[in-house]
Amino acid sequence: MYLPPHDPHVDDPMRFKPLFRIHLMERKCATVECMYGHKGPHNGHIQIVKKDEFSTKCNQTDHHRMSGGRQEEFRTWLREEWGRTLEDIFHEHMQELILMKFIYTSQYDNCLTYRRIYLPPSSPDDLIKPGLFKGTYGSHGLEIVMLSFHGKKAKGTKITGDPNIPAGQQTVEIDLAHPLHLPDVENLRDFSELSRIVLEVQEQVRREEQEEEHWQEEEDRSQQAASQPAAKPLGGEGAEGEETAAGAEGTTQDKASASQPFVLPMGVISRNEDYPRTCRICFYGTGLIAGHGFTSPERTPGVFVLFDDDRFGFIWLELKSFSLYSRIKVSFQNAEAPSREAFDEMLKNIQSLAT
Repeated sequence: MYLPPHDPHVDDPMRFKPLFRIHLMERKCATVECMYGHKGPHNGHIQIVKKDEFSTKCNQTDHHRMSGGRQEEFRTWLREEWGRTLEDIFHEHMQELILMKFIYTSQYDNCLTYRRIYLPPSSPDDLIKPGLFKGTYGSHGLEIVMLSFHGKKAKGTKITGDPNIPAGQQTVEIDLAHPLHLPDVENLRDFSELSRIVLEVQEQVRREEQEEEHWQEEEDRSQQAASQPAAKPLGGEGAEGEETAAGAEGTTQDKASASQPFVLPMGVISRNEDYPRTCRICFYGTGLIAGHGFTSPERTPGVFVLFDDDRFGFIWLELKSFSLYSRIKVSFQNAEAPSREAFDEMLKNIQSLAT
């Protein structure tokens, strides 16, 4: 398991923790050992579920228990997961979230399902190289997000989740067709000024979406009325729009190579005060927020801030909060780790032995 660094140090390297290991002494002999807990390796099991997916199960979960009971297990987990003790955390809401995470994760006892992650494709037109990033999420600590590009949009998808927004959800969406022109640093300190700029763009985006829906309805009506759809004018207009968007995207790429002073507005909370003080470009975006258990989810306006090729940020307007993201550069393998092909072969051998 690759764990993010301790909150809020997003630029620190990932932490490595073995969860299981496979022994293949001969082709007809294989053993699986669970590495979870503090009593050393013990008997485990692996099962192939489907393509790109397998499950692990510990057969001796008593090896995960500690003599001091759940309290000792919680304090040990807290030191490893957060790098601190419960006495160091004064915020009551943060204590509640940490306890929820411990209860949620510890109940599985290393009986987990693994799914292969396919990294997004990279294009020369992308704002920066897509990939995995560590990000600050307030009292939730650091989480892993996958950044990908889809034409005029960029998306940040959660690889790890929390009690509010689970893994797999789109945490942020960036509208690359709507760059934001931030005021100078002194005026940027005024949160109301930033809010005014963002809400104006939000209204503009809403009007454009309504116009697009209107044109789509008109096109559908014309196609239904005609025996053969004569949509050349609409197609021409759409092509022209695409050309304009491409031109705007080219301009955006040019702007992204420059830099401008940046500072967070007064009142915006950041877990990491060591964020860059210059940025390349900013875009209008939306962020996903929800209650515990992913209740009442909604997308709220925000600001995507591109700092450099490996760091970006997002200002959550409604929460008055700032998330800083830093690229994961680890190659996700160590000296003893097998290749993808070798690991797949291991799983096949274990499955054939089980059947």
